[in-house]
Amino acid sequence: MLKDAYRVCRGKLEQGGIDDPDFEARCMLEHLTGYNRAAQLAHGDEPFDRQQALDEMVSRRLRHEPLQYILGSWSFCGFPLSVGEGVLIPRDDTEVVLGLCLDYLKYLPASVAADLCSGSGALAIALSKIAQVRVTAVELSKAALPYLTRNVQDNVADVTVMEGDVLRCHTQFEDESLDLIVSNPPYIRSGDIAALQDEVQFEPRMALDGGESGYDFYEAIIPLWKSKLKPGGALAFELGEDQAETVGALMRAQGFENIRTAEDFGGVQRAIIGTLK
Repeated sequence: MLKDAYRVCRGKLEQGGIDDPDFEARCMLEHLTGYNRAAQLAHGDEPFDRQQALDEMVSRRLRHEPLQYILGSWSFCGFPLSVGEGVLIPRDDTEVVLGLCLDYLKYLPASVAADLCSGSGALAIALSKIAQVRVTAVELSKAALPYLTRNVQDNVADVTVMEGDVLRCHTQFEDESLDLIVSNPPYIRSGDIAALQDEVQFEPRMALDGGESGYDFYEAIIPLWKSKLKPGGALAFELGEDQAETVGALMRAQGFENIRTAEDFGGVQRAIIGTLK
């Protein structure tokens, strides 16, 4: 029965040290049955014929493969996104930078934006759907690009996918053509990556590694891309822990003002935005 499959699944995840075994067991069963939590409770006495598939999912999770990869999809701001090996998993932290961008865009109809290091397309798609922004999503990884393309299509977003290196492809954009540039760049110090949790080790290093200092992409993007903004245009970044002061200084040195930060639920200054003088 379904309720028995849940109990066994939850127990294995708990024994395996998974932090929230109830939530993850429910997610796996929803993936296999289409029943949300309430429906699982209502249909608990029904036969369950997907035990082998569930066992395979549990085995993968006990090897600390991310739940999102096992499910093959995850939601960002209510938008379903396909994810898997080779693409960074969308996180709630990124909603903080989205919030700063939406606040800036609310008085700018028919805006044009670029999302650098787009990955799954989470930011680009949310900007397009919520603020009706035309977005170019730039991504270098050949592994991530199919997910980005699929997510744009599945969400019917006004997003153009560009395969490109953000350290070079700025030349393909006209000066003063963008109202907003946003990026969730790699920002983890190279030497810190090996110490991250096991699940993160499954994610692509190129989406995590911000160089020895963690600032490589901020230091490159700000001067390379600022000319692509219209006067008064905004540049926004997601930030790593304790990076706000340094990134703010980098932005000010390149002519940005009205710099604001926003905190995530943990009190970390997770996002920054400034406008070009």
